[in-house]
Amino acid sequence: MSVYVSIDVETDGPIPGRNSMLSLGAALFDDTGMLASTFSRNFNLLGGGAYADPATMRWWGTQPEAWAAHRQNTVTPQLGMRDFNDWLEPYDRPVCMAYPAGFDFMFVYWYQMAFAEYSPFSFSCIDIKTVASVVCNIPYRSVSKRTLPKEVLSKKRHTHVAVDDAIEQGEMFFKLREYAKNNE
Repeated sequence: MSVYVSIDVETDGPIPGRNSMLSLGAALFDDTGMLASTFSRNFNLLGGGAYADPATMRWWGTQPEAWAAHRQNTVTPQLGMRDFNDWLEPYDRPVCMAYPAGFDFMFVYWYQMAFAEYSPFSFSCIDIKTVASVVCNIPYRSVSKRTLPKEVLSKKRHTHVAVDDAIEQGEMFFKLREYAKNNE
């Protein structure tokens, strides 16, 4: 049986290495869509020339509660990514997924390779936004939570707290699978 790991990251800019991952949240679902476990870590900022992107920081200025949540109980990237990979260790070939994968997976994979030296996901991550585009027959650039049918959306609020958003997006993936099955 496959396990699906919905990931969400919060960052201080658009590019891993130049910018820091503030937090990583993950939600592990079984193949039926049942939430089985969650993971969350907040990270120390990268040193060595990394810096916060000014536009991203202006946006964070509009989200003070979420920003504060990401700056509590921080750990080094080395410790946090080893903890994450250890959390995934019991599962053979976990399936990663994100919304959008091009952003979240880029940070997670970079941090895994830089600080834990491997990724249990290999090079693979399902893009939930692409799944939504195909299943709902909406052009990719037009996909947003406002354009999707209500029955594929999670009832959870998007909080910009990584673990909350990972759960929300994982629920969306399984609702999209059900929607596709019901609309064949």
